Amino acid sequence: MANVLILGGYGNFGKRIAEKLAARGVAVIIAGRDETKTKAIAAGLSKVRAVAFDVNAELDTQLASLKPVVVVNTCGPFQNRDYRVAAACIRHGAHYIDLADGRDFVRDIAVLDGAAKERGVAVISGASTVPGLSSAVIEHFKPAFSRIDDMIYGISPGQGAERGLATTQGILTYVGKPLKPFAGQSKPVYGWQDLYRQEYPVLGKRWMANCDIPDLDLLPSRYGIASIRFSAGLELGVLHLGLWGLSWAVRMGAALHLPAFAKPLLAVSNLFNRFGTSDGGMHVILRGVDTMGKPLEKRWFIIAREGHGPYIPCMPAVVLAEKLVSGVDFVAGAYPCVGLVTLEEYMLGLNGLAIAAGEDLPNINA
Repeated sequence: MANVLILGGYGNFGKRIAEKLAARGVAVIIAGRDETKTKAIAAGLSKVRAVAFDVNAELDTQLASLKPVVVVNTCGPFQNRDYRVAAACIRHGAHYIDLADGRDFVRDIAVLDGAAKERGVAVISGASTVPGLSSAVIEHFKPAFSRIDDMIYGISPGQGAERGLATTQGILTYVGKPLKPFAGQSKPVYGWQDLYRQEYPVLGKRWMANCDIPDLDLLPSRYGIASIRFSAGLELGVLHLGLWGLSWAVRMGAALHLPAFAKPLLAVSNLFNRFGTSDGGMHVILRGVDTMGKPLEKRWFIIAREGHGPYIPCMPAVVLAEKLVSGVDFVAGAYPCVGLVTLEEYMLGLNGLAIAAGEDLPNINA
């Protein structure tokens, strides 16, 4: 079977995508700058081989040599990135998938639509929890609604679950900064502010705060949602509120470029791992009107235990890569990962992991 090339293949998400694709019988090549790390990941998986190169300097040469059918790009953060990697894939006739969570990056991927159609390839951005899973949840419940007025949702990873540097850098790009307007916004909204407490099954209450993601632009226009709010939270209050404090420093004008401190901040955060758990979750609350004109609310949760949370962002890329390699019909062009993976496909891919999802999950705190 044809190859899937994973850029950043030994990273937090890349190695899990490689594992899941290999388990499905897909031939995988993992790539990264560090030859030792790439070989170490490949050695533990069947049908996986390793190659070491610098994506920024050698991508065209490697694409010409390796000839992958699909390229999965996990090399974040994607905030303030250009599309040179996706454009290179188009030139070489390879399908492209990324796990981007940069709001502008995912929304504007359509600038490559003409080139992708001409070359006959799919260029899919945001194949991750947002908007991949968030849109899958909406698609699942959409038949019950005649209108969706409000969407309130968020993610809270476990303190002990593995965290990547790129994800940390991405969040820090907008902490304390004003977010671009979105549906239902009645006043200026700032990154990592507007705190609230969300009750989760199994996990209990977690702090939440504003985050900037592609969904804020994509989902209201796609599904007619009048008001949308997305938040994220850290399990340990001391860390969540500490970052909230930094958001106020940035908002008040302090000369802090937080992404530059991502590595030390992540290291400090890891010192607190023994005080938390490896359990995390996501909540989605949809409110609107049902098909009979009556008020309707749907609450959906996904809970990951035993440190399995990082597999959740990986599943859209796994499902889509396997489909593209297998020759399943696809739409040529460049577009965000909205409504491309069903909730059933998502959960089937997570089968065997300590992950449960649904409307009515048991609550050990009840």
